[in-house]
Amino acid sequence: MFDIRDYGAKGDRQSNDQEAIQTAIDACSAGGGGTVMFPAGNYLSGEIRLRSRVTLHMEAGATLWASLDPSHYEGDKRGHLLLAENEEQVSIIGQGVIHGQGTDDYGSLWGVPDKPSFRVGILEFTSCKHVTIRDVTVLYSDAWTLHLKRCEIVTIDGVTILNNRHRLNSDGIDPNSCRHVHISNCHIVAGDDCIVLKSTEPHPCEDVVVTNCTLETTCAALKLGTESFGDYRNIHFANCTIRNTPVGIAFYMKDGATVEGISFANISVETSPAEVQDVFPIFMDIEKRHADSPVGRIRDVIFRDILIRSGSGVLIQGMPEQPIENVIMENILFRVDHPDEYAERRKPIGGKRTTEDERDTQFARLPSYLTAAHVQGFFLDTLRLIESEEAAEKCEKSAFCGCSIEEGLLRSVTRHPAKPNADTADVVIHRCERLHCEGSPHLRISDKNSSSPSS
Repeated sequence: MFDIRDYGAKGDRQSNDQEAIQTAIDACSAGGGGTVMFPAGNYLSGEIRLRSRVTLHMEAGATLWASLDPSHYEGDKRGHLLLAENEEQVSIIGQGVIHGQGTDDYGSLWGVPDKPSFRVGILEFTSCKHVTIRDVTVLYSDAWTLHLKRCEIVTIDGVTILNNRHRLNSDGIDPNSCRHVHISNCHIVAGDDCIVLKSTEPHPCEDVVVTNCTLETTCAALKLGTESFGDYRNIHFANCTIRNTPVGIAFYMKDGATVEGISFANISVETSPAEVQDVFPIFMDIEKRHADSPVGRIRDVIFRDILIRSGSGVLIQGMPEQPIENVIMENILFRVDHPDEYAERRKPIGGKRTTEDERDTQFARLPSYLTAAHVQGFFLDTLRLIESEEAAEKCEKSAFCGCSIEEGLLRSVTRHPAKPNADTADVVIHRCERLHCEGSPHLRISDKNSSSPSS
């Protein structure tokens, strides 16, 4: 045990305890490893570098405050409170708090377009193995909260992240080209994506399990991309609750990667009102970030036992030259209390790009609660759309609309209460081939050669 107070830490939030904390960590590492203790107190610090076989233990009542002084960090534009590179068996545990002090609003959506000149993220670990982060609470990160780059065998369990919802770029957890990652039992409120898998470099992100998390954000709750220079493989999400969020589940493929073997099971998505942002409970998209970017692929994706409460529809769209492949959706319950008007809706961009695509609006604005376009192999078994009296009276949107689907099955797509004489069909099929429909009482097939699904 190495108590940071024995190395000169004051814990008064006035003194800079950075040197004392670093000295305790270095002493622990030099002694072969062990635990660096943070007893109750308020410890102000700049950049801290963790070492192999060192555990930081935050006792109840201990708060580590990120310094806002740029001179306490190596970077001139961005700093990180906790850094580690090429280390093994690194842990942060305990009932304490890490406070990033990023409390102010930032982002054009909130009327603050000027980017802060210096920002501090809580943690960035690079090329580390056997990483554990357990039970700590993180408050008000100024940038990405937990960023893991090319790390292997990572466990993040029981962590609470509470950032300012109106502070752009304050992501929750970002596994970036990581392998063998387990994220569980976390509660995250963020001003950007909650749990977002990335590949900012051509290294894969694979073998990831996310389970038992509650999520809330002004961006996307569970997301793959937008940076997609490396492949995504064998990634599974289960038993998660998403609320007050414009985009629940998102795939943004812009940089040429292949995304395959992805599943979502027992997920509930309750979206935020569509008054400020365009809303998509589930969004999947392939596009090119730049005109010369390679075209990526999304294939072999399963959605099972998904509960949606939203006034806006799901959008799944590939590209004409590269359809999304093999999507299976089973047991989707979609409840509409207050239908959104999205005749002017655009698909979310989810990151920087230089190209413009007619698909930004072509499919996003179709009057449907689940739209799939440019998909090869689409299988939907049981979509139950339950509308409130307000939504049923308008009856403006179909339950499902399929455009340019090649091969698939639609089984038991139903609307409740039923509207057998309504002008809007439950299922609209447009320019599809080998798509079999069963158990959908109100179906309309539009002209295969027409350019519009409303014909």
